[in-house]
Amino acid sequence: MSTSSFAAVGVPTATAPSAGTTGAPATWAHAVEVATLWRPSAPCTPLTCVDATGPARAVPLAALRLVAVLCLLIVGCLAMPLGGRIPAGLVRRWCRWVVRASGVRVRIDGGAAPDGGLLLVANHVSWLDIPLLAAVRPARMLAKSEIRDWPVAGWLTARSGALFIDRDRIRALPETVARIAQALRAGGAVAVFPEGSTWCGRAQGHFRRAAFQAALDAGVPVQPVRLRYRATGGTPGTAAAFVGDDSLLTSVWRVTRSRDLVAEAEVREPIAAGSHADRRSLARAAERSALARTHQPEIITPGVQHRPVAVPAGEGLHPGEQPPLDRHIAAPGDTVHVPQQGLAVPVRQRMAGKFPA
Repeated sequence: MSTSSFAAVGVPTATAPSAGTTGAPATWAHAVEVATLWRPSAPCTPLTCVDATGPARAVPLAALRLVAVLCLLIVGCLAMPLGGRIPAGLVRRWCRWVVRASGVRVRIDGGAAPDGGLLLVANHVSWLDIPLLAAVRPARMLAKSEIRDWPVAGWLTARSGALFIDRDRIRALPETVARIAQALRAGGAVAVFPEGSTWCGRAQGHFRRAAFQAALDAGVPVQPVRLRYRATGGTPGTAAAFVGDDSLLTSVWRVTRSRDLVAEAEVREPIAAGSHADRRSLARAAERSALARTHQPEIITPGVQHRPVAVPAGEGLHPGEQPPLDRHIAAPGDTVHVPQQGLAVPVRQRMAGKFPA
């Protein structure tokens, strides 16, 4: 991948200092510092985004669920030497059990993911996304290198054949794309979270384009999947979100103590190989498919609390689709309630109302 290709992916580039130039901005040290700025991040934090899901479970029950999750992970570790001899159906069932053992119900909608080489892409909210997406179709995960250090789960991820990416080394990006393409050509599935970071679920980021180049190079379809988590009564919930400076243990404990959480995976229509000429248009098509029915602004200003937003009827829906349960259809005369601020905002237009910052 050339320097111009890096720019197309959204990675800042730097050139060597020319002869006779001086000053810090022209030094390689500065270039390396600037290069780290490409690392994706989200403004979501536990303080501003993560809500409780009603009455918490008793500590003994939560501890029991935590033990159940660990036991299932250990079973997975013990079964790892069997490798490809484990039926895919059993792997999917085991992934469901991991999510269910944490106290979260699982719901998967849509058709089955295609067989053969496939790039699975989804929005990223939680550590639960990994087993939830694998319940759709077992795949090699493209994971950040930090996951190697996670207790038990890190070792399990590494042994499962995950492709690790060092997000601080942009020079490793072409090699990572090549490894993904190689796995796809071999007929395997690779799962990627193209946002590059976890978001709270009430807001999303744009899909980064680099991984989609691998699908183009290998000539395989892309399977968008939308992941979301609901709380009591079917309302959108953020208790499962693993964002900001949240530690893994804190997030796992919050999930095991939460009541009535539901994890949903909605399998969208696959995007056929060759239907898009470049990774930019392919990434945008996958993003529109996976995030079409969002109920929040896509980009949130850091420091501003995320709020529910009313959207017009039919916006972002595929032909024949019904609006999702988490979507408020705003019509003139409606009143939109903003729980965090205690506001009741009348809707005077068909478009979404604007809420004060």
